Amino acid sequence: MALRFIHLAAILLVCLPSAAQTGEWQTLTGWQEVAFRGDGAAVVNEGVIALPPGAPFTGVHRTGPFPSSGYEVRFEAQREKGNDFFASFTFPVKESFATLVTGGWGGDIVGISSIDGWDAADNETRTYFNFENGRWYGFRLRVTDDRLQAWIDEKPVIDVVITGRRIDLRPGEAKLTTPVGFMSYNSAGRIRKVEYRALKQPAPAR
Repeated sequence: MALRFIHLAAILLVCLPSAAQTGEWQTLTGWQEVAFRGDGAAVVNEGVIALPPGAPFTGVHRTGPFPSSGYEVRFEAQREKGNDFFASFTFPVKESFATLVTGGWGGDIVGISSIDGWDAADNETRTYFNFENGRWYGFRLRVTDDRLQAWIDEKPVIDVVITGRRIDLRPGEAKLTTPVGFMSYNSAGRIRKVEYRALKQPAPAR
């Protein structure tokens, strides 16, 4: 019985994440405005990204080396006004990209666009979250070769296996925010404290 207990404990230690399995958090800088038609002139000032309402999109992106898998990103964001997504985050997933939608389709849908051609509103990552205007929320996203996970204020909201599935951006404007970027839709958003860290054995930078 003792031997079985020791064996089980060893398995748990292997499976559970720990500080030793991750790199240090690093601040992401170098954000540039995305040239959407009718955009709301994004502003980056003292570490805060401001996305005024566009017609309908406003956004920023960041170029340069970034992992394609095996990483986490965290940031804080708030919707100042409006009732749609205010800090949707585009990110690499191996050889493709996807978007973490924050309050789309009327303000309360959170999910990943797209999986097997289905938007966040229509795939199994869809969940509902009541965002209050003017309040800061903490977001965290984990990307590995076989799974996408996300938290809001450290509450799990997305956990989906992506092995053997097609991950891609929703057709349209999101591609302008690659390889890493934020965008808002008919809403004013603010984003701050954007950081990332590599997980154990990260994929090569793209």
